[in-house]
Amino acid sequence: MNNEINPQASGPAISPITPVSAGFVGLGLMGAPMAANLLKAGWPVTAWNRSAAAVEDFVALGGSRAADVASLRDEPMIIFMLPDLSFIEDAASGLLDEWRLAPPLPGTLVVVMSSVSPVGVRAFGRAVAEASSGNAVVLDAPVSGGTEGAQQGTLAIMAGGPGEHFERLRPVLEAMGTTVRRLGELGSGSLAKACNQLIVGTTTAALAEAAELAERSGMDVESLFDVLSGGLAASRVLEFVGPRLAAKDYAPTGPAKFMHKDLSFVMAGAAAAGTMVPMATAAVELYRELKDQGLGDQDLAVVRQTIANLSAGAAGTIAAPAGATARGTASIQETTA
Repeated sequence: MNNEINPQASGPAISPITPVSAGFVGLGLMGAPMAANLLKAGWPVTAWNRSAAAVEDFVALGGSRAADVASLRDEPMIIFMLPDLSFIEDAASGLLDEWRLAPPLPGTLVVVMSSVSPVGVRAFGRAVAEASSGNAVVLDAPVSGGTEGAQQGTLAIMAGGPGEHFERLRPVLEAMGTTVRRLGELGSGSLAKACNQLIVGTTTAALAEAAELAERSGMDVESLFDVLSGGLAASRVLEFVGPRLAAKDYAPTGPAKFMHKDLSFVMAGAAAAGTMVPMATAAVELYRELKDQGLGDQDLAVVRQTIANLSAGAAGTIAAPAGATARGTASIQETTA
C-alpha cells in the first residue's frame, strides 16, 4: 500500500508527508478495531479515548497515546469515531482553539466516521474551516458492517467531501473497508448512511414481526428464517440479525437506540428533499417506543422484544427481555452504530 499523500495541482498546498500518520478519536466497539486495522496496514496512529483501558489495549498493539485531542493538532489527518456529532464537537473544541492560535498545515483532513446529521456535519465543516483559517477540510465517511466488519476490515464506507481530498484519504479508508465510495460533497456520506439505516432498521423490524407472528402461531422461528434465506426474502440483515432474533439474544453488538437517531436523520433529509418516507415514519416511532421501554442499550435485535411487549401490553403483562442484564462494556460515549 502506498502511504504517501501526494501534492495536488490545484487548491491549497498539501504537505507531502511520508509515511503519513493519523490521529484517531474514539476507541469504542467500532473505533478500536478500525484503528487496529490502520496499524496492521502500516499507518502510524496516535489515539485518544475517554477511558484509559481502551488506549492501553491500543498501545499494546503498537499504537501511540495522545494526552488529549488538542495534542493531535499537527497530525495530517484526524479521524473521529464517536456516538454523535455533539460528542465530536465537544471533543474537538480544544483542537479548534489550538488551530485558531496557530493554523494547521494546508490540506489537514478531519474525518467524521460516525453516523451524524448531514446538515450538522456541513455546519461542523464550516466551523473547522473558520477555526483553521481554511487549512483543514472535513470529510464525512460513515460506515456500515457492524463490529464484525470493523474487526475484519470489510466495512462499507460512504464518503462525502471534495474529490481531491477524498482521493488522498482513500488509502486510509481502504485499510478499514472493502467497499469505499465517494457519494458527493460534504454531508453526502451521512445521507447515504441514513439510507442504509432506513433499510437495516425497517428490515430488522419486519423480521422481528415475522418472528413474533410465527412463534405465537406455533412455528419454529429458526426453521422459518432458514427457509426464508433460500428465497427472495434472503438478505444480509437476515443473515446477520436473524440468528439473534430467533434466539432472543440481545447482548449488544451496538446499542439499538442509535437506530432511532439514524432514522431521525432520514426524516430530516426527507423533509429537506420534499419526499414522503412512510416506512421511515413508522420505523422511527417503533424505535422511539424501544427506547421508551428502556431497551435502548441492548442489541438492535431487541426490537423483537419491543414488539412482544406491545403485544402483551393489552393484557397488562410486559416481559423482561432475554439477556436484559447483559451490558456492553464500552462507554456510550466511545461507540457508535
